[in-house]
Amino acid sequence: MPTIASRILNRLPLRKTRQDFPGIAAIRRGNAITLLKNGFEFFPALAAAIDSATHDIRIETYIFRDDAAGLMIADALKRAAKRGVSVRVVVDGIGIGDTPAAFFIALKQAGVELAIFRPERKFFNFRKSRLRRVHRKVALVDGRIGFVGGINLLDDLTDSLSDSAPRYDYAVQVEGPLLADIYPAVNRLWQVLLWSSLRQQKTALYVPDQIAPAGEMAAKFVVRDNFRYRRSIEYEYLSAITSATKSILIVSPYFLPGRIMRRALREAARRGVAVTLLLQGRADHALLQLATRALYDQLLNAGVSIYEYERAMMHGKVAVVDDDWATVGSSNLDPFSLFLNREANVIVLNAGFANQLRDSVVAEMGQGARQMQVSDWRRRGICLRAKSWLAYGMARLIAGAIGFKNEWGG
Repeated sequence: MPTIASRILNRLPLRKTRQDFPGIAAIRRGNAITLLKNGFEFFPALAAAIDSATHDIRIETYIFRDDAAGLMIADALKRAAKRGVSVRVVVDGIGIGDTPAAFFIALKQAGVELAIFRPERKFFNFRKSRLRRVHRKVALVDGRIGFVGGINLLDDLTDSLSDSAPRYDYAVQVEGPLLADIYPAVNRLWQVLLWSSLRQQKTALYVPDQIAPAGEMAAKFVVRDNFRYRRSIEYEYLSAITSATKSILIVSPYFLPGRIMRRALREAARRGVAVTLLLQGRADHALLQLATRALYDQLLNAGVSIYEYERAMMHGKVAVVDDDWATVGSSNLDPFSLFLNREANVIVLNAGFANQLRDSVVAEMGQGARQMQVSDWRRRGICLRAKSWLAYGMARLIAGAIGFKNEWGG
């Protein structure tokens, strides 16, 4: 039977749950994709790339904190700007709420161009637009190297919910033709922010020339926005899940997918696919975790294996399906990521990469995850059951209030 990657590469038919998954991203061959686990591996690689830049650096991040890791990257950006490199940074207005303004003033004084997506106002408002955030994490250097993933610009131990274990997260380093798909998304957002703030563009946006192959991996760059690519990441997941024949491994700290994806996971388990979810055990948002646990009954009863990560805060958003489909990115499987935020994932169609990512996740599960047993879950107290269903009901009300009840509820 053809693998998922071979079906996609050869455009063979896939199973479908609702439609033929419009918006599926283009495949680019000839890439070198390097897996980076936690800030321990990510920040030195990013800083080295920034220090090697000669003409253009682009950064998008949800959080940029003035801690050890954030200062390391900020200092590298300042050095690049002072030697004449064009440096543009996009941060999110809510994500930078805990970072002093002086931190960003210093960046601008060094020559870094800074844009804030939806700055927070002094007075809270209840408009749905306030919930639409830039949640993706992207870095590009000189058209030759890029980074995409879930790692914000803050130290592994900042807000990790653990005094010793680091926040658990992933990113990828990208070299090769896939970069040609990342630049248009980054340039488009910069143009939108310039237009919305009535600022004049200081210099022309960098567009790399044709990018030579750097390896042998086939990959896709997938974005979710509120214009052309509203459901792209969801459809990529659904395409892989409904085509799975052996195994599905999903890591998602915030897990409240829509009814179509929940059904796809249950159906995969019932047809004999080994479906495993690694979810957050040490939650930073207790209400979301309680709502997620309201889904455990239906998933466990269908044969889905659920683990909760308890060693530290889990922030990684990755998945591996069968032997040669893997994704690393910023998108959770919850209403905010799937229906509201700007997100970005890289999908890698390569057996070596998929196996490396699976081995990394399985090893982490062995160190700090606890499996939810069906028998234990059924014996939980009435108080815990009630809390979970109340939280789930509130989540449905919120989804309805922001206009996504039909996509998510059920």
